[in-house]
Amino acid sequence: MLAALGVTAFSLTFPATAWGLDGIGPWSLVTLRGALSALIAGGCLLALRVPVPHRRHWAGLAVVGAGVVVGFPLLTTLALRTSTTAHAAVVVGLLPLTTAVLSALRTGARPSRMFWAAALTGAAAVIAFTVQQSGGALSAADLYLFGALLICAAGYTEGGRLAREMPGWQVIGWGLILCLPLNAVGAVIALQHESFQLTGHSTAGLLYSAIGSQFLGLVVWYRGMAAIGVPKASQLQLAQPLLTLVWSVFLLGEHLPVAAPLTAAAVLVCIAVTQRARG
Repeated sequence: MLAALGVTAFSLTFPATAWGLDGIGPWSLVTLRGALSALIAGGCLLALRVPVPHRRHWAGLAVVGAGVVVGFPLLTTLALRTSTTAHAAVVVGLLPLTTAVLSALRTGARPSRMFWAAALTGAAAVIAFTVQQSGGALSAADLYLFGALLICAAGYTEGGRLAREMPGWQVIGWGLILCLPLNAVGAVIALQHESFQLTGHSTAGLLYSAIGSQFLGLVVWYRGMAAIGVPKASQLQLAQPLLTLVWSVFLLGEHLPVAAPLTAAAVLVCIAVTQRARG
């Protein structure tokens, strides 16, 4: 349930980013998002007097920060300048499989053949749907999206591993604190060169991406991964592109393709199989 709550929170990230770009430049949006999240996380860490992590944890926290605090938000925001949220869903369509592969390589986890078969089938269903929905054409934004895919999978894998040794909220909290100097300096520079207008949409997009997606979503996500393992938790994200499409219809006025319900049914079957598979 915790991992599913994280996926639900993440599914709103692309629509929220699209709203944020309505009045805020991409570099400003990303750095302000990270800085605001870090201030909230820092306040929680300070209020609860959480001790500084052990030296052996800092390398992993740096990977978390590089992946989910800086890399993924920046690359996907740059991609969404020219890509629709529906097309960008190809990233999270491949993310579950990539995360499972990296987790197996990093932690030595060995899911069963049934797990891998269901994971591959689910990824293929999502990829086929998103490519068909975009007309089969790949844009320049795809370079950003595929880069975001790899770096985010690394951040998820390392964060899930660390969440077994410290609370999940502290994993993302310290990752945000680690990146605060970079985001703060970046925000100062970006605001001098980009437009910044707080409309209703841009304000809501910035606040949600900073609080709901960047902090609270990752808190429950890492807690869930620690409980059931990174490979199984990652496969719940097969539902994320489809949830994103639903939000894009209601929030952005995008069109929901007819194939969406069929793809949703196939994905739900694959998720059920991965959660029951041994390993």
